[in-house]
Amino acid sequence: MLYKSYSAAVHGVDARTITVEVNAGGTVAAGKINYFMVGLPDNAVKEGYQRIEAAIKNIGYQLPRLKLVVNLAPADLRKEGSAYDLPIALAILAATKQIDGESLSKYMILGELSLDGGLRPIKGVLPIAIQARKEKYKGIILPEDNAREAAIVNQLDVIGVSSLTQAVEFIHGTRNIEPLVVDTREEFAYQQTQYQKDFSDVKGQQNIKRALEIAAAGGHNAILIGPPGAGKTMLAQRIPTILPPLSLHEALETTKIHSVAGILPGRSGLVSIRPFRAPHHTISDVALVGGGSHPSPGEISLAHNGVLFLDELPEFKRTVLEVLRQPMEERKVTISRAKVSIDYPASFMLIASMNPCPCGFYNHPE
Repeated sequence: MLYKSYSAAVHGVDARTITVEVNAGGTVAAGKINYFMVGLPDNAVKEGYQRIEAAIKNIGYQLPRLKLVVNLAPADLRKEGSAYDLPIALAILAATKQIDGESLSKYMILGELSLDGGLRPIKGVLPIAIQARKEKYKGIILPEDNAREAAIVNQLDVIGVSSLTQAVEFIHGTRNIEPLVVDTREEFAYQQTQYQKDFSDVKGQQNIKRALEIAAAGGHNAILIGPPGAGKTMLAQRIPTILPPLSLHEALETTKIHSVAGILPGRSGLVSIRPFRAPHHTISDVALVGGGSHPSPGEISLAHNGVLFLDELPEFKRTVLEVLRQPMEERKVTISRAKVSIDYPASFMLIASMNPCPCGFYNHPE
């Protein structure tokens, strides 16, 4: 019997809908493989079968000796990560007639399974929730820890579940789970003023404070030169607090990038204050601009709509500083591979600091 469930793959900072098709039929001889997965899955997706099998058995269901074929469509798009565990598990249970899967098609489903049937949080939930609303799904079923992030998107039923058992009972209709509702605008307005550090903490230093206020007003880049202990880092850390507050559109854009990178704080919703990123001077080119074998945002994209601080500027490798040139001009970075090209936004204010000489005390009276 064939059943379909729906999930999504993150591509850059956007998502694409993935159809999970499971066909169960035909007996399999003892000792033969009964499970086949197609559709360009990576190792994390393939290994999911071991998690799915253990989870299904540990919550009291069975995997009959039937031939199971799982297809992740579109088949020409590479599938990565562990978020497909839950939709595959639910589609298998429906295809083997252990649950009623009629409502599977109404929801976009994602989540990583543990062996006991629990659900672990995943990355990239916000762009997936936006895609679910765009595709007019009734709702999204996902791990409870990610529910608040998805609830930023209105007009979508966000169903947070903590285990495969809860998801099965919800799909089966034996458990009622109220959708999580978050007042995005109210939460956004409250969090906009919750700074851990503030520019008003700085006493004295009127000339540099005035210079940074001018830089912040115009969105200009700045370099701070002074001896160790002069307060360069302290001032740079507080620049986001004098920049204009994030608009709701900017906050959503910034949250999407942090969600894809998997660095949103636990159970967090919107990123409501401007980001501040301060990479170490040993950083590589790829870590700064983004990319890698599985492309992900770099530090310049994580600093989008905020401040990128390069402390001890002369210590950075020349190649690292050179790759900043084009993103600073175009306000985005394009990661190109043989089969894919991804754009990440990178509109940031660059603040750098350095000592006036190698020892740091050039022109010091003592």
